Amino acid sequence: MSLNKEINKRRTFGIISHPDSGKTTLTEKLLLFGGAIQMAGAVKARRASRHATSDWMQIEQERGISVASSVMKFNYQHGGKEYEINLLDTPGHQDFSEDTYRVLTAVDSAMMVIDSGKGVEAQTEKLMEVCRMRNTPIVTFINKLDREGLDPLELLADIENKLQIECVPMSWPIGMGKSFKGVFNLYKNELNLFTPSASTRHADAVHIEDLSDPRLDELLGSQAADELRDGVELMQGAAIPFDREQFLNGGQTPVFFGSAVNNFGVRELLDAFVELAPAPGPRAAAERMVEPDEKDFSAFAFKIQANMDPAHRDRIAFFRICSGKFSRGMTVRHHRIGKDVKLANATIFMAQDRAHVEEAYAGDIIGIHNHGTIRIGDTFTSKEPLKFTGIPNFAPEMFRRIRLNDPMKRKQLHKGLMQLSEEGAVQVFRTVLTGDYLLGAVGVLQFDVAVARLKAEYNVDADYVGTDFKLARWIKCDNAAKLKEFERVFAASLALDSDDSLAYLAPDAWKLRYTEEQWPEVKFFKTRENL
Repeated sequence: MSLNKEINKRRTFGIISHPDSGKTTLTEKLLLFGGAIQMAGAVKARRASRHATSDWMQIEQERGISVASSVMKFNYQHGGKEYEINLLDTPGHQDFSEDTYRVLTAVDSAMMVIDSGKGVEAQTEKLMEVCRMRNTPIVTFINKLDREGLDPLELLADIENKLQIECVPMSWPIGMGKSFKGVFNLYKNELNLFTPSASTRHADAVHIEDLSDPRLDELLGSQAADELRDGVELMQGAAIPFDREQFLNGGQTPVFFGSAVNNFGVRELLDAFVELAPAPGPRAAAERMVEPDEKDFSAFAFKIQANMDPAHRDRIAFFRICSGKFSRGMTVRHHRIGKDVKLANATIFMAQDRAHVEEAYAGDIIGIHNHGTIRIGDTFTSKEPLKFTGIPNFAPEMFRRIRLNDPMKRKQLHKGLMQLSEEGAVQVFRTVLTGDYLLGAVGVLQFDVAVARLKAEYNVDADYVGTDFKLARWIKCDNAAKLKEFERVFAASLALDSDDSLAYLAPDAWKLRYTEEQWPEVKFFKTRENL
């Protein structure tokens, strides 16, 4: 099969949302429709033995939250065509936003989930900023229509105002909560009647060309039919027609309504998604733009995950293929360390279940076993020296000092912390003066997860205590004498990160500003691109 044909079959996207808007449930239902799993483990049933397929870490299953990004692949047939879908489920919990940012560098489009009872929430706004930086096309799913929520027009206005993106409804709800009757698919002119069900129902949709069709009154009752007609008329008077070009540039979002927990509206969403969302596109490297249909292989690592299989202490680097074709056993150049490496065992993921890959193409996400040499942001190519850009490392906004309860376990603690920092779960610093370990994070939950994983995966009993530091900046100075003087004056406020890059730690924003003003020759950086 030609390279272009393979690329055009692929859809690689991430799901973004605020916590608790039903993102993991929607992920499960998409996998269910794709035939990738047989039975969805609703996230609500935390005490039941079934947990959501994409929540595989022990702490996720205990708390019913997603804290690591999962990568899943499935095939989907629609309209006589076969699609290969790479779905990246991102952590909804705001403390894990850094991992989510990195995942969004590996996708071609995004699916945004909005809770119909709450509208746009803070985390969605944050994630939307990242999508906007890259002009990522977004399809919106307004979830939980089986509960009472905000008026559909109000929800659309909320999305447009807060996220600065035009909404184009592709379906329209008929009632909500107890009076929810279904949705009218404006994209296909079909009526889908709602029946609460957790199975992969594919109820027959009724094709209705014109809303004045009397069958609407028969199926819905005249009151609901009139409400639908009024709603659609109002909406069509205000809405802008769908413009694919605008959508692909991230300026417009098609909107669908449904209820993921009841499998309602999910198939219609997936059908429209594979038609509308783009196939893998060009990627920016420092040297040039890389086209997906180039013959030579190129990829970058956007995530590293340790211990996905508790029976084997393993570390897997997730690669996004940007061009060419991957074949098992091929040799590629790892540019940061300047070595050729053989990619013998690549893996694709069905959440935690894995299958070995013989070949993969642009847009695919593959896992490569990592023995500590691969870092987030590393580029691999068949020969040309390239560096893919835009994979950030953010300065932590809070710090905790790690306290080891068993001094004999110092070696295991070091190993565990290095691996956790490598996968970007938490940032690890060692103070220059005392050699103490500090954890840096963008949210408090990261500290709990780090301590829980040290115990579960490395058998290290540790806890954390507060510290005076609140902010960090990586520092650089071209004048060696000046840098030496800075290091002498601020010895108690300096730390090395896991890559031995020097960072200045400040107790508050005022002190940081003051230090920057006093030392103009020293450059202070808020992000450190892993390049």
